[in-house]
Amino acid sequence: MSRPPKLLWTRSRDFRALPFQVSDVPPAGWTALGTLLAEGKITLLGLWAEAPGVAMALYDPATRRVAVTRVRSRRGAVPSIGASHPPAQRLERAAADLTGLRFENAPDPRPWLDHGRWDIAHPLAGGAPHPGQPPYAFLPVKGESLHQVPVGPVHAGTIEPGHFRFTAQGETVVRLEERLGYVHKGIERLMQGADLARGAELAGRVSGDSTVAYAWAFAQAAEAALEIEVPARAFFLRGIMAELERLANHLGDFGAICNDAAFSMMLAQASVLREEVLRAASDCFGHRFMRDRIVPGGVTADLSAEGASRLRALLDRIRDRFPVLVDLYDNTASLLDRTVGTGWLSPTLAGQFGAGGFVGRASGRDYDTRRDLRYAPYDMVQVEVAGRKEGDVNARVWIRIKEVEHSLGLITQMLNTLPAGPILAEPVSLGETRSGLGLVEGFRGDILAWLSLDADGRIARCHMRDPSWFQWPLLEAVIEGNIIADFPLCNKSFNCSYSGHDL
Repeated sequence: MSRPPKLLWTRSRDFRALPFQVSDVPPAGWTALGTLLAEGKITLLGLWAEAPGVAMALYDPATRRVAVTRVRSRRGAVPSIGASHPPAQRLERAAADLTGLRFENAPDPRPWLDHGRWDIAHPLAGGAPHPGQPPYAFLPVKGESLHQVPVGPVHAGTIEPGHFRFTAQGETVVRLEERLGYVHKGIERLMQGADLARGAELAGRVSGDSTVAYAWAFAQAAEAALEIEVPARAFFLRGIMAELERLANHLGDFGAICNDAAFSMMLAQASVLREEVLRAASDCFGHRFMRDRIVPGGVTADLSAEGASRLRALLDRIRDRFPVLVDLYDNTASLLDRTVGTGWLSPTLAGQFGAGGFVGRASGRDYDTRRDLRYAPYDMVQVEVAGRKEGDVNARVWIRIKEVEHSLGLITQMLNTLPAGPILAEPVSLGETRSGLGLVEGFRGDILAWLSLDADGRIARCHMRDPSWFQWPLLEAVIEGNIIADFPLCNKSFNCSYSGHDL
């Protein structure tokens, strides 16, 4: 076995302020990194195709440092990391669809994002007329008295499309296999050649419920690449927006999970609070979801004294109303009967897949980008990280409950220490190629943005990785042994993004 290569491991405060230095490795070193990932010594943050090969972002939990490494393709092929580390498999399949690269010894070479309906094949490699594809081959399942239940891609209600193929024995799920990619938007192709302003717009539209987090991750990458000094007030305004986004989504999920357990009154009450958050965001920042408010260099909307008072009133109302709902949840036996013990995710799997957000933290993975790879303004406030070990639907509910409470405190801290001053520094091209890395804690978990700029400051390559890439496969694992009727509950407790995953 080859020895692992030496990589340039970088501290958070350095890669957030300076261009990122990539470590080029030979194929043998690339394979050795796959072994380290499989052994759990480092964590995979992302994998994407980047000419002339493939790049990976890695996290060392022991030192809390990050590295980006790259291997060159040989005759259009690179060794497969997924052969030894399953969390890389879908990322490799997506990279193959987008660029035509082959991953040697890949255990699953089936297409992932490309359903054979694109006008062109391999759009990031120039694109050629698409030859079409044979029908998708789902994995075989053998056993007695098995039947299949196909669900989606069209679902009931207002929800994004995705296909779920259940194999069941009676009502008990033996296997779930997902097929995603139905809302592929070509974000990475649209990014190529765009200026930073257009790139920021596209980033904020990767996954609409996380527009603040995505725009912030993109802005971080651009600011590091171009060494932009962001005004202090802008950092705090970004933090306030991000916590409002977290509040809105956690409140919505809390109600929706209860609704999937046939307790619709909780959905109504939680939806009222979520709506109040969105209306306050609109009043304070001019948009319910705060879209296009974070840009490279700062923010485009300031917070007035009246807006600050509006937010304080919102926080007081949530502090008054939310505990009542929490008590109702915790004292309703019919609810707990559905959530406790359902959809169990083992700590081993959560760690292996580097599961972020409430999915990982409910199964004992103690990781939060705001604390472990700190960035402003979270390095200037007290950050609490909720954790549980039970790994079931109930644990994921309680992580959300605690994060609602923590967000209320964080917004209060930021309002109390909000500095005066400008809110935007204009980016300036430096006349040379540069790359930057952004990492932001969205409500689902850590969002990664890798950005390469050409000498004119335009985007040569941008890859954005949603936390759902590492959470969707875990949903397949947690539903096994549960009944089909519990799938909506498990699914909502994960609340993975279709759009963010499908790019």
